Amino acid sequence: YYLSISPSVHANNLMRSCHLIASFIILDLFFSTDMFKRVVRQSKFRHVFGQAVKNDQCYDDIRVSRVTWDSAFCAVNPKFVAIIVEASGGGAFMVLPLHKTGRIDKAYPTVCGHTGPVLDIDWCPHNDQVIASGSEDCTVMVWQIPENGLVTSMPEPVVVLEGHSKRVGIVTWHPTARNVLLSAGCDNVIIIWNVGTGEAIITLEDMHPDIIFSVCWNRNGSLICTACKDKKVRVIDPRKEDIVAEKDKAHEGARPIRAIFLSDGKVFTTGFSRMSERQLALWDPDNMEEPVSVHEMDTSNGVLLPFYDPDTNVVYLCGKGDSSIRYFEITDEAPFVHYLNTFTTKEPQRGMGYMPKRGLDVNKCEIARFYKLHERKCEPIIMTVPRKSDLFQDDLYPDTAGPEAPMEAEEWFEGKNGDPVLISLKHGYIPGKNRDLKVVKKNILDNKLSKNTENTTPAIKTATSTPSIVSGTRLLIYFCCLDCHSTAFHFAFLCTFSSQISIL
Repeated sequence: YYLSISPSVHANNLMRSCHLIASFIILDLFFSTDMFKRVVRQSKFRHVFGQAVKNDQCYDDIRVSRVTWDSAFCAVNPKFVAIIVEASGGGAFMVLPLHKTGRIDKAYPTVCGHTGPVLDIDWCPHNDQVIASGSEDCTVMVWQIPENGLVTSMPEPVVVLEGHSKRVGIVTWHPTARNVLLSAGCDNVIIIWNVGTGEAIITLEDMHPDIIFSVCWNRNGSLICTACKDKKVRVIDPRKEDIVAEKDKAHEGARPIRAIFLSDGKVFTTGFSRMSERQLALWDPDNMEEPVSVHEMDTSNGVLLPFYDPDTNVVYLCGKGDSSIRYFEITDEAPFVHYLNTFTTKEPQRGMGYMPKRGLDVNKCEIARFYKLHERKCEPIIMTVPRKSDLFQDDLYPDTAGPEAPMEAEEWFEGKNGDPVLISLKHGYIPGKNRDLKVVKKNILDNKLSKNTENTTPAIKTATSTPSIVSGTRLLIYFCCLDCHSTAFHFAFLCTFSSQISIL
């Protein structure tokens, strides 16, 4: 049978065999080279997946603010979720304990001290009951929420910080110094406050010629990075009032730019290209001439809000008006910014809150939790790494920043730096008792009063040395005033408190 087959069939079979062998050789070479390693990159976050909670675990019937400002409108900590809401005749935000899910009553109390719409809110990292707010009324207010939440509306803040001439769109706390707060307004001014005394200690006035889109502290709070409408990204030493590095046209598009610090000191930015494509870029402050990495994303016009986890080096991008959350891992290997996955829902997001690491459930391998704002509700979204073991996952939960502040405000203003105080999440986070925020304002009248007291001390001694004369005079004046007109009473009043006894 074999001999009866024609030579042409033998040739075809031989060709097919050669092609098959060649294919196996190419595949073997591909799997054994770095090319394959780059295509299928090893990462413990490759299979991170997002999942929205059930409806009964959402916060329903909340009138989320409609103000046109590109902030997150939501702030979260392990105790409370705060949401900027619609308010008639001023500005307000709602503070809900995390466990208060379901339908929220329309009469639920709010924090309502501002006379204009609230634009930004931020929880203090060192006290889970203290929150700052910036508003269109040009003020920054700091509030202390009761431990069990609001029972009645709160119109009076602990302290009002006045110094901006236009609306305040950004407020952010210092990561390591207690009671240090930064605010940025549409007057193109950045002010750093000592909340403990209610004073503006540092004012950066001439560094930004246009509206400031974002401000972010670095890991130990020694530097800030800003993004401005003039398309520049700046790295600033606020205590020296000096620009350390800057990049012109970091993103060439006209839409707003966002810039954040990473834990290694690099700067991560989101913006738009000249063709209105959304971009993300990574920069080294030591050399801002060219970006370390640039990625084009899509042509949507929503501003990308970056949320960064310094423990896992994962950046989450949430676009306002989008219905998705994209997440990327930052590494030391090219291309440095690695796309991981996208979580998508049907409804667009009006804003987003991001839970600090100490508020996550480590028993469920939860590495991030977002609070997505819809038009009338807030929906938690949980990001999880699938693991079969129920044991604590050390690689997912390295020691993270705790609520303890390594230094006081005065130490930082004097030039001291300190890294965050780290805590372990192995046995879960157990919140401690928060200290009350006490504001001790320095009264400028105190100095004047003390000087006046020194000048009038001899006269006072003379007056007190003859108590019988003074008391008798007062008695006489009292009887005179019974029959005299008010003019005589005014004269008596002056005489009573005069230090010159001879006049009497």
